Amino acid sequence: MGIDKDGVKAAIESGKTALGIEFGSTRIKAVLVGEDNAPIASGSHDWENRLENNIWTYSLDDIWTGLQDCYTKLAEDVRGKYGITLTTVGAIGFSAMMHGYMVFDKDDNLLVPFRTWRNTITGEASEQLTELFQYNIPQRWSIAHLYQAILNGEDHVKDIVFQTTLAGYIHWKLTGVKALGVGEASGMFPIDIQTKQFDEAMIRKFDEKIADKGFAWKLEEILPKVLLAGDAAGTLTEEGAKLLDVSGNLKAGIPLCPPEGDAGTGMVATNSVAVRTGNVSAGTSVFAMIVLEKELSKVYEEIDLVTTPTGNLVGMVHCNNCTSDLNAWVNLFKEFADSFGIETDMDKLFGTLYNKALEGDSDCGGLLAYNYFSGEHITGFEEGRPMIVRTPDSKFNLANFMRANLFTSLGALKIGLDILMKKENVKVDNIFGHGGLFKTKGVGQKIMAAAMNASVSVMETAGEGGAWGIALLAAYMKNCADGEALDDYLANKVFAGSEGVSMEPDAEDVKGFDVFIERYKAGLPIEQAAVASLK
Repeated sequence: MGIDKDGVKAAIESGKTALGIEFGSTRIKAVLVGEDNAPIASGSHDWENRLENNIWTYSLDDIWTGLQDCYTKLAEDVRGKYGITLTTVGAIGFSAMMHGYMVFDKDDNLLVPFRTWRNTITGEASEQLTELFQYNIPQRWSIAHLYQAILNGEDHVKDIVFQTTLAGYIHWKLTGVKALGVGEASGMFPIDIQTKQFDEAMIRKFDEKIADKGFAWKLEEILPKVLLAGDAAGTLTEEGAKLLDVSGNLKAGIPLCPPEGDAGTGMVATNSVAVRTGNVSAGTSVFAMIVLEKELSKVYEEIDLVTTPTGNLVGMVHCNNCTSDLNAWVNLFKEFADSFGIETDMDKLFGTLYNKALEGDSDCGGLLAYNYFSGEHITGFEEGRPMIVRTPDSKFNLANFMRANLFTSLGALKIGLDILMKKENVKVDNIFGHGGLFKTKGVGQKIMAAAMNASVSVMETAGEGGAWGIALLAAYMKNCADGEALDDYLANKVFAGSEGVSMEPDAEDVKGFDVFIERYKAGLPIEQAAVASLK
């Protein structure tokens, strides 16, 4: 079925569209969606963070030239495909990688270079705040950055008038509104699930903790306003329109939805914002997000708590290592084939080796592997050494070897998920998988279903990513006047008829993974010895 170009053209001209722009860590991407919420045009800009004075950062210049280039390419795509100039859209949304530290003075000047989520320089603050709030405060959270700056005695802190995130900063500059979507806000400071606002009792505790410093500000005064999906969050100002579109064609007055974080847009793009759903993103790193029915019984440093764009509590397990070691082994087999003069297509090679894993023993025949290219906080490692270990009587064959490497790509994740599933008895009806691990049909999906003992679905649209997710949130704000809940809107208006392929866990696989994970936990001292001995 070809695209109805005239229909799309009419929708663009009459503003029946929504635009989403997401700042990822290596790419800024813009997606324009039409009336049926499907993408009709896109643009992107590659960028890189830089390490300056031991701080991972992007300059303000990087942010604005990147955004402008990305928007220009989107406008060119519209012109190239439909022969029209983009002058308006129905609604806009901005999203970016969460957390980090951006603080401004009374004249709106950035007080110190943007400190991104990648910085692990807030260990002391993170520990003290977790203790103070009895709530896990990871190092990358904005409040940890603020408190660490206070502990360091940094001079700029006294001059803070406003603190926000990257998405919040862009939104503010384009609309004049200092607000965040609740999902993004939940990575700055804990959210009270009842009020769906920053937790007031914790704000008071924080203010008491720093009272002796004598700052002119109170925490509540410097934080952005918290909004929910569907809330109006301001309109594009004249200055904002010029900042976004350097050609000057874009008109002011377009409504914006609350800016959201990449966790929230990932949930929207995978249709997993409803309670008892979740999604797993598995590529170079891997994270799982599960929408919880209630608060957890205690604090776990392995589990980050954030929220959906509607303010429901989400348990998040994030691991640094996933497919890097798997890819390295596949490349080794490619080299082997090349040495024999055998032409191999990488997709076919991946497919063959991944499928081979399904022929292995359920517990990988006694093999043990660690995929730690870098440290892994879930298991307490600052750095890693990839390795494969076996006993003389392990069943060492290609199927078990590939299976062990696939299992270990989800090893640390499973330890975190077992806390949710087994200790906290969290129930999940369906998990949506996306990312490189799921590319080979039916393999990563089967292994993930075994790790979680839950049904796992993979959708065709999962590759659209967060820019599409924030475009959907912009469309939802524009179209939800009748009070339809976000999860219903997604189910009825976006994903109807595209449920994807579901796979139930195989009882034998589940049992095998449980045996493997006990071996994995028992073998962690081997990994520690490797880190200590192999410098």
